[in-house]
Amino acid sequence: MSGDSLRKVVEEHWSALEAEPPSGERRLRVSQLPVDTEQGVVAAAVDHDGFRHLLIPVRSHLKIRSGLDGPVLDLRKRPLEDGETYQTYADLACVHSDLNDLFTELCADILDATGKLPNSPVKALYRVLDHWKALFQPQGTVLGPEELAGLFGELLVLDRFLQHDSSAHRLWWGPDGHHHDFTAGNLAVEVKTSAKGEGRRPRIHGLDQLDAPEGGTLCLAWFRLHRANGTDFGVGFLELLEQTLRSCDDESALLGLLAQAGYLSVDAHRYRDVRFAVDEERWYEVNPDFPALTTRALGAAGVPISVLDVEYTIDLSGENPLPMAPAAVSRMIDRMIQESA
Repeated sequence: MSGDSLRKVVEEHWSALEAEPPSGERRLRVSQLPVDTEQGVVAAAVDHDGFRHLLIPVRSHLKIRSGLDGPVLDLRKRPLEDGETYQTYADLACVHSDLNDLFTELCADILDATGKLPNSPVKALYRVLDHWKALFQPQGTVLGPEELAGLFGELLVLDRFLQHDSSAHRLWWGPDGHHHDFTAGNLAVEVKTSAKGEGRRPRIHGLDQLDAPEGGTLCLAWFRLHRANGTDFGVGFLELLEQTLRSCDDESALLGLLAQAGYLSVDAHRYRDVRFAVDEERWYEVNPDFPALTTRALGAAGVPISVLDVEYTIDLSGENPLPMAPAAVSRMIDRMIQESA
C-alpha cells in the first residue's frame, strides 16, 4: 500500500473507534489494520481519554525501548487479552490530540516500514522513530581523520561479532568511555588503527587500556588503514556502518552507541566519500610478555602510581610478539559471544 493509502486506512480505523462508546478506564477500543507480521497483526486503538494508539505485535519476552514517555508520544509494552487471544504489543500513543494529524503521518511511515520488515516489526518501529527524531537533531561536529579511522576499526570488529550474534552490539563498550572497546565477562578486545607509513606502532591511551580483566584475557586488534580514493577500492565508511545496522537486532541501540562515538545519522552526507582500505590486520593476546605500561604491572614492580593522563606508543614491528592465528581469533570471538549470552 502507498503512503496515502496507509494514512487513509489508519485514519478511518481511528475515526470508527472514536465513534464507539468510551471504553473502561484501563481498556482500549481496538481494530486490526491490514498489516501483518510474524508476531501478529498491527492494530489501531483508542483509549478512554480519546488518545490514539498504534499497536505493534511483539514477542512477550521482548524488552521495549525506554525513554519515550511524553510529552507528546508514549511508548510502552502492553499485553491485551480478549475471549480468544492474548497478544503483547509495543504500544505507541499520541497524548496530544491536537497533534493527531502529525501522528497519522508518523504511523503511516511505521506501517510502511513494518510491511517491508514483517519478521522484525519492532526494528521497523525504532527505525522510523529514529529517522523522525533525526529531523530535529542539530548537526554534530565532523569526525576528524584519526577519529574516523579509529571508529572504522571498531566497526570492523563489531561486524565480526554481529556475524555470530545479532545482539553483539552489547559487547561494544568503547563509546561509553570504558577502557576496553569490547568486553564480555573477563574477556576484552581493544582496537587500534595505524595509518599507512606509520609502521605497527599503535598509540595507547592510559595505564589501564592494556590491563587485562582480572583473571581474564585481553586481545589487541590492530589494523593498518589508508584512505582510499574512488568507489571501486576499499570499503566505504557508510557501507560498513549500514552493514552493522542491518546485522544488528536493535538499530536504535547501535545508533545510540554511534552517537556516543561521535557519529550522528543526520550527518551521514558528510561521510559519503570516506573510504578505507585495510592493508594489514593483526590480533595479539596481551600476555605478561606483551610490551605495555599498565597499572597492574607498575604496582607489581613497586612503582607508585601518581602520574595521570599517560599516553605512549608500542612498537609491534619486530618478530615478537607473535600475532594470534586466525583460528585463535575466531575462538576468542566465540568465547565472548558465549560469555555474553
